[in-house]
Amino acid sequence: MAITEYGSLDALGMAELVAQRDVKPSELLEEAISRTEAMNPKLNAVIYKDYDNARNLAKGDVPKGLFTGVPFLLKDIMAMTTTMPTRQGSAFLPPIPWFHDSFLTAKFKQAGLVPFGKTNVPEFGLVATTESHLYGAAHNPWNLNHSTGGSSGGSAAAVAAGILPMAHANDGGGSIRIPASCNGLVGLKPTRGRISQGPDLGESVDGLATDLVVSKTVRDTAAALDVASGPVMGDPYWEPPKPKSYLDAMKTPPKKLRIAIALNKLDGGALHPDCIAAVEQAAKICRDLGHEVEEASPSLDQATLIPAFTALWTGNLAAGIDTIAMLSGQTPTEDKFEGMTWGLYQLGKTITAAQYLMAKASIQRAGRDAAKFHETYDVWITPTLGRPPVTLGTFDMSERDVMKSFGAQIDYVPFTAMQNATGQPAINLPLYWNAQGLPIGTQFVGRFGDEETLLKLAGQIEQAAPWKDRYKSVKV
Repeated sequence: MAITEYGSLDALGMAELVAQRDVKPSELLEEAISRTEAMNPKLNAVIYKDYDNARNLAKGDVPKGLFTGVPFLLKDIMAMTTTMPTRQGSAFLPPIPWFHDSFLTAKFKQAGLVPFGKTNVPEFGLVATTESHLYGAAHNPWNLNHSTGGSSGGSAAAVAAGILPMAHANDGGGSIRIPASCNGLVGLKPTRGRISQGPDLGESVDGLATDLVVSKTVRDTAAALDVASGPVMGDPYWEPPKPKSYLDAMKTPPKKLRIAIALNKLDGGALHPDCIAAVEQAAKICRDLGHEVEEASPSLDQATLIPAFTALWTGNLAAGIDTIAMLSGQTPTEDKFEGMTWGLYQLGKTITAAQYLMAKASIQRAGRDAAKFHETYDVWITPTLGRPPVTLGTFDMSERDVMKSFGAQIDYVPFTAMQNATGQPAINLPLYWNAQGLPIGTQFVGRFGDEETLLKLAGQIEQAAPWKDRYKSVKV
């Protein structure tokens, strides 16, 4: 296989070549490793390399599945594995592999994916940019001075740069969709309960967080959802109904949809003109495809929802750090964390049981409000971000004042955390690039449990306004 062909293939395309015996898994892996070694010094996307174990797997009996022989990267948050440490971007976690593979990691491997490293993240995945003190900043392949987004920033940078076609990602406040937006990729946050967090967790961040991938094509994302979805006995949430195959289902266009678009923030505040242009372009594509489009947004009480979300996030952070301390025999002290993390940890320690339960009730009310909105509209389109990808260093990770550090990012990500609260599926599509050549993502939000409609619409849009050739302009 010619090296130039590698970059033009998606994950399913690579797997097809392996199935046809046109290429070996070991050849695909060596190309991925070669590209990592060539590009990663500038990108800082891959922070742990597991080449030897990957080579042994690729040369052996790779499991037969949808992605047999395709190189893969795991994010340094969740997707635990026995061959690589998972440190969540924090020096507080010791650099040791986990005791077992998580259910998700096992599913990825059973599908034939060949993990060969871990990707860069912000400390504990807390922020919308990937610039941890432990690993250093990940760089956006469209412009190395700009952020990759967070927290799946390393995964997104590696895929956009052409190191591999698809990589693991997860999302507790936008961490799949934000990097997908910043790097011009497809990024689906599945419905709550669609992906098991077992066996070590019943739920992640009170059900706010879930996993999947960032990819270049809608079909890769659909196939990844087929691979990864499904509950495990003992999970606190049970998976909503789904089609037999998302990959097969997305090949059929959706019925005529009623679609709402947001051209302002929920509080009425202005969005960056590039973000408005991206939504308007998406709306035009949908109208041209025969869908009904009008401006409307759900009624969600941000004054209540933001503090509730913060209480759950910081409470879970405090519990997580204290659990790590207990297991590793350490004591959490200020010098062991970034300033922003320490500020959020201290805030989490102040959350009472009553406040925590009230926050959960607020989140659940938001889910009811969103469901009411979707009685009228099949899909809600918003900008994924409030403005284009920021330059590196925009947010101060050393700032301990939560309102100055964490609060400053709320304006940057005005929409994505809502779907983590409500549990709805939402997908970023790369439909627009601004005058500076930076991707401006558009988010499509669906009814709870209805990834099928989102993937059908996304596949239809991908055919009408393809973005595949855009990646040819990335030069790292």
